[in-house]
Amino acid sequence: MIAVQDLELRAGARLLMDSVTFRVDAGDKVGLVGRNGAGKTTLTKVLAGDAMPAAGTVTRNGEVGYLPQDPRTGDLEVIARDRILSARDLDGVIRRMRATEEDMASSDPAVSAKAMDRYPRLEEQFQAKGGYASESEAGAIAGNLGLDERLLGQPLRTLSGGQRRRVELSRILFAGVDTMLLDEPTNHLDAESILWLRDYLKTFPGALIVISHDVDLLGETVNKVFYLDANRSVIDIYSMGWARYLEQRETDERRRKRERANAEKKASALMAQADKMRAKATKAVAAQNMARRAERLMGGLESERASDKVAHLRFPTPAKCGRVPLTAESLSKSYGSLEVFTDVDLAIDRGTRVVVLGFNGAGKTTLLRMLAGVDRPDSGTVTPGHGLKLGYYAQEHDTLDIDRTVLENMRSNAPDLDDTAVRNVLGSFLFSGDDVHKPADVLSGGEKTRLALATLVVSAANVLLLDEPTNNLDPASREEVLGAIENYEGAIVLVTHDEGAVKALSPDRVLLLPDGDEDLWNDTYQDLVSLE
Repeated sequence: MIAVQDLELRAGARLLMDSVTFRVDAGDKVGLVGRNGAGKTTLTKVLAGDAMPAAGTVTRNGEVGYLPQDPRTGDLEVIARDRILSARDLDGVIRRMRATEEDMASSDPAVSAKAMDRYPRLEEQFQAKGGYASESEAGAIAGNLGLDERLLGQPLRTLSGGQRRRVELSRILFAGVDTMLLDEPTNHLDAESILWLRDYLKTFPGALIVISHDVDLLGETVNKVFYLDANRSVIDIYSMGWARYLEQRETDERRRKRERANAEKKASALMAQADKMRAKATKAVAAQNMARRAERLMGGLESERASDKVAHLRFPTPAKCGRVPLTAESLSKSYGSLEVFTDVDLAIDRGTRVVVLGFNGAGKTTLLRMLAGVDRPDSGTVTPGHGLKLGYYAQEHDTLDIDRTVLENMRSNAPDLDDTAVRNVLGSFLFSGDDVHKPADVLSGGEKTRLALATLVVSAANVLLLDEPTNNLDPASREEVLGAIENYEGAIVLVTHDEGAVKALSPDRVLLLPDGDEDLWNDTYQDLVSLE
């Protein structure tokens, strides 16, 4: 399905991988893993044909479906159902059939007659593309991914980022492609949809490459693992499932350490002997040969895998503020005739912790955008209290200016810090050297998450609005975020499907959307987190 030969990838001047060769054939289900920033997203873009490698070749056989972390469609006025159906070119035929049906009912005999002549040809095209069975199949896939008939009938612009992403995933699954490249496909899915997706991927007959931090998904679906080692600029290929991979990786690492320790011991002895021999002119050549043997001994070893670096995250000490820094009253939002929520009230007290729960499409992201001042409500008001300093983390990284570099984004969010201080903060989030000059639009999802979180660190915010802050993060980075949430002294309003994030938050209150009901937190709500 996909063949890669002598591939070289770079992020600016930084080498991501060099001289990489592999094949992915039908039936191969590959888990592509590695720390954030190792090059997983860059590699999938190149495999999909959305980006060019620095060197090497990629050969594709058959159709490829690619789900990026941040899918962008050109026309947001397209109806969600039509976007899915377009994968098999059904959308255009259906639109023409609908228009023709209207013309058939025309009072103008000429218009009606032409429409009646045209309709059988359109119906024949429709049936050739699968007809009503295909339309039903698309609806079933979308429904299993949490997109009901109401959402499928809406324009894409009225959907949240997570809903648009589920539309794109539905489109790829419906397309019947030969190879799927899925970058974090479980982001924004509820527990039931994740279980369905696992079963679907297990039986998918084509080739699959999946990037995911969902270890259960990897454990149940993949039969090969590609590990991107950012420290060695290579891909380690394991032709085995996830559980055996974890065991083998540990075994390989112990072997590398043992071989290196033995080689270092022998090389040290050789160098010591060479140093003694150099004192005698008659043995200078022998000493030089012995030193070369020591160098070859070390040079022939596999590099020991260095520990992956992790961004160290602590949210800022909150600026002083009044008792109620943020209040929302009677908020409502609709898209045309579709009501998202109505009459929502929320008072954010100093230091309080609120988790917002609701099914997908209930308006959780919309509410946070209103509280952040990004979107305006149809009715109601959002009132800042004395001393309010907001920090907003958007799940689609909307707070980042993708046309500016990492460094420029940080400078605009921290105008009072000098260049050294800004670079120090970026360095703690693993942006150093030439990485700070990368445009934000080329960053991976994990890198965008780190940059967006870095802007919060310098904000002195006393109210944090966090929308799915653990998406796209490797396990170690996720633990850092959970620790930062747990230790933050200001107020937090959190939207998440991550049960661990809610436990770290230890909420005082819960707001249930779309009804806007507010309640004191109790553990019975914990079971709802992954189901929403």
